[in-house]
Amino acid sequence: MKNKRTKIEHEFGQNDLNNPKMASKLIKKQALALGADAVGIGNIERWKGAPIQMDPLQIMPECKSIIGMIFRVMRGSLRGIEEGTYFSNYSSMGYGGLTYLYIPLIVINLSKFIEDRGYEAIPMGHQSDWRAIDNLGYIKKNYSRPVALGRAFPDVMIHLRIAAYLCGLGEIGFSKMFLSPQFGPRNRIGIVLTDLKLEPDPIYNGPKLCNKCMACVKECPGGCIRKDKVVKIKLLGKEIEWSDIDMNKCDETFKGGKMVDYELSETERYMENNPYYKRGWWTPFYRKPNNLYNTGQAVCGAAGCTRACMISLESRGVLKNKFHEKFRRRKKWKVEWENSIYTNAQQSVSNNEDKHESD
Repeated sequence: MKNKRTKIEHEFGQNDLNNPKMASKLIKKQALALGADAVGIGNIERWKGAPIQMDPLQIMPECKSIIGMIFRVMRGSLRGIEEGTYFSNYSSMGYGGLTYLYIPLIVINLSKFIEDRGYEAIPMGHQSDWRAIDNLGYIKKNYSRPVALGRAFPDVMIHLRIAAYLCGLGEIGFSKMFLSPQFGPRNRIGIVLTDLKLEPDPIYNGPKLCNKCMACVKECPGGCIRKDKVVKIKLLGKEIEWSDIDMNKCDETFKGGKMVDYELSETERYMENNPYYKRGWWTPFYRKPNNLYNTGQAVCGAAGCTRACMISLESRGVLKNKFHEKFRRRKKWKVEWENSIYTNAQQSVSNNEDKHESD
C-alpha cells in the first residue's frame, strides 16, 4: 500500500491539476488507495437549485467539485443479527464504526492530499447532529440564526444520499437507502467539497437496482416505510421518489422498541426512564443496550429494510459483490416476549454455566 501511494504522489504533479480529466483520475486513485470502496465525482452545477440548507455553495462559495465515496458495510456484520446472536458488530464495525472512525480518516486524508497541493477541501461524513433542519426539512425553532442576510441557518446539511447520486455512484431506493451497484444497501457515504475543478462522472445508468419490489415495506418491523405515500424530487431533470418514511417511528424501531399509548410496568419497559416505550419482537434485549458510538442503538440491525433489500438484490443477481452462499439460510427469528420458554431456557443456560464452573 505504501508503494502504491508513493507512486500516486509521484504522478500527481501540478500540471495534472490543471487538467480536470487527469486530476479526477488521480484523485480517484488516491481515494481508493486510502480505503474507499468506490469513488465518483460531481460538479457543482449539478446542485443548481438545491434548497439553501443543502447547498454546498453556502459552505464553500468557490466549490467546483464534490467527491463522493462509498464505504461498504460487510455482509458478515449482518450475520450475527440474522442469527439473532451477535448484534454489536453491525454498530461497532458497520454503521457506527464506519461513520465515526473509518470514513473520517479517509475523507480527512484525501482532503489533506488536495490541500497540500494548494486547493481547499472540506472533509464531510455524518453531519446531521448539528443540522439546522429537522427530519422533515423544516428549520428547527430557536436553534440557530443566519449570520447575515442571504445566508443559510447554521449548520447546512449536504444530503449524502443525493450527493452520492449526483456523483454517479448509484440510486436512491424506495426505502430512501442509497443503493450502489457493488453492495446494494450495504453502504455508508463520505464526501469532500473542493475548489479544485475535476471532470464529473456520468450519472449511474447501469442495471436497475430498486425495482420497487416492496420487500423493505413488508419486512420493516415498525411499519415505518409507507407504500402509499411518497416524496418526489427532481435531480438533473429526472424525477426521483422514495417512501415518505415515518421518521419518528423509524427512530423508535431502530433502537428496538415501539411507543404505546398506555403506561408500562417496570418489567415491560424497554427504557427505564420511558414508561411508554415497549420492547419489540425484533430485539432480544430486556433493556435498550448502551450506545456504541452515537449510532450504537441500531438494535433493529436493519431487521427489515437493509437485509430485505440486500436479499432481493442478490436474488436478482444485479450486485457486483457476489457470494458463494445465499444470505438467509434459516427461518427468520422473532422474539415472543410473552412466551415463558425463554425464561426456562435462560435458567437452563445459567444452570449449565454453574455446573461448568463447579467442574
